[in-house]
Amino acid sequence: MQDSRDPVTEGQAQGSPRIIAFMNQKGGVGKTTTVVSLGAALARAGCRTLLIDLDPQAHVTLHLGVEPSVSDDGTPRAAYHLLLHEPAPYGSPIDPRATIVHARKHLALIPAITDQAAIETELADAPHRHQRLAHAIASLRKDYDFILIDCPPSLGLLTLNGLVAAQEVIMPMQSHFLALQGVGKLLETVRLISQQLNPALQVRGVVLAMHDEHTNHAKEVVADLRGFFDASRGRAVPWAHAEVLNPPIRRNIKLAECPSFGQTVFEYDPTCAGSNDYAELAEELLTQPPLPPLPAPAPSLEVAARAQAEPEALIEEPRQLPASTIEPRPMPAHTGAESEAPAAPCDPAPAAPAAHAHSDQSIDAHLI
Repeated sequence: MQDSRDPVTEGQAQGSPRIIAFMNQKGGVGKTTTVVSLGAALARAGCRTLLIDLDPQAHVTLHLGVEPSVSDDGTPRAAYHLLLHEPAPYGSPIDPRATIVHARKHLALIPAITDQAAIETELADAPHRHQRLAHAIASLRKDYDFILIDCPPSLGLLTLNGLVAAQEVIMPMQSHFLALQGVGKLLETVRLISQQLNPALQVRGVVLAMHDEHTNHAKEVVADLRGFFDASRGRAVPWAHAEVLNPPIRRNIKLAECPSFGQTVFEYDPTCAGSNDYAELAEELLTQPPLPPLPAPAPSLEVAARAQAEPEALIEEPRQLPASTIEPRPMPAHTGAESEAPAAPCDPAPAAPAAHAHSDQSIDAHLI
């Protein structure tokens, strides 16, 4: 397993990094694979990239073959310890650089440990608990071009910290009808965080993972999703500029196999479809213009005051996408023959990119 501890020495990023939180309350949708593979693709393109593993399952950490440990000076090296300690300017935090593992060239990681599962209880009454990560990584901004945050598959305090620290949200999902049901809850969570705690937060878009473009069902789901985003243009909502990002990530066994070897897909099989797709997605991300600011309607004084005193109370019952976008379609007549084509095999990869309302109940009653 790799655990290079050399500091970043190849210069400082020009301007601020892009800080992107990856979230989906459903597990097994390709979220962690997307964080690792996209991060590796950006690093291969020369971008200094930091991954932050907030998931207590530590799947990003395991995927990269990293073992969280104690540094030479005895400082813990995990996201858990950054969140547990009172952040500046309220106290004396751990130096976040001491928690960083330099896993690959241009690719660094703040790893996770299973103790992170207890953070909800340990910080239940702690001040500034939703801003811990944002304060902890503030001093790292000049060192990186991209900071990618892997949020756990739940909408609790760890995910809240990731959203408060981020500027953009990307939601990996499968092109299944049931996946659309969860999008409304995710978007509503982002809207509330953007409205009350992090006005800069916007949804960059959706990454379609494990995608099979040959099925009619996938085509219909993607069309519904694009239609929903298109209908949001010009509205004062964080997803007003969101889109379905290209390319979709094709279903590819190499993406499932590489974590067991502690390797990225580019190390495991650089010519497979997974490597190809994530390299293209990184190029897409690098060529995107900054998201324009959104008009921010001022909340009521009551809601604003409550946001400062009890930020978790912002989360209300999930809202669904408009019914027209998720209405079940009539079941087609059974023909007895399968028309769906098999998933695409590994294809040669192209050259790497050259450059790159509020609720009266607490969040605890709603977030799982």
